[in-house]
Amino acid sequence: MKFAYADPPYIGQARRRYQCAEVDHAELIARLVSEFPDGWALSLSSPTLRQILNLCPPDVRVAAWCKSFCAFKRGVRPAYAWEPVIYRGGRNPVNGHRAEIPEKNGKQTTPKDFIVEPITLRKGLCGAKPERVCRWILALLNVHPGDEVTDLFPGTGIMGRVAQELTREADIAQVE
Repeated sequence: MKFAYADPPYIGQARRRYQCAEVDHAELIARLVSEFPDGWALSLSSPTLRQILNLCPPDVRVAAWCKSFCAFKRGVRPAYAWEPVIYRGGRNPVNGHRAEIPEKNGKQTTPKDFIVEPITLRKGLCGAKPERVCRWILALLNVHPGDEVTDLFPGTGIMGRVAQELTREADIAQVE
């Protein structure tokens, strides 16, 4: 299966934080829908959720990355301590198979539509996602070894590395 992840500069942040042009989210979502019918995920900021959700097909779901440690901004109350992730499609549970994400004790469980994880620090790019958040997003889509995952905004490359590790497990298992 072929999946995509998009973590573009959030609306209103492109020039200020990344010195680039604003992303046309309507165009981006149209691309996700047409090029990645198996499934995709899109990270965004909570203040823009309504705006971006209106651009999405009606069958999307919204998950939440809740930040146990976040950056507090002077004069902003309450703090922005969560980020939505809009996702669509993915491998549906069939014949007893379900989406699974490894937990610390090695036990496999079905992922929740939220995760609690602190922000990353000193990754070289504002907004870099923690590795555990990347794994959770791939679990929401139920990505398996052998699948293809395209990171449309690679930034620090964390999602690409995590996806590559996960999707290559099939090659390693077949060699052994």
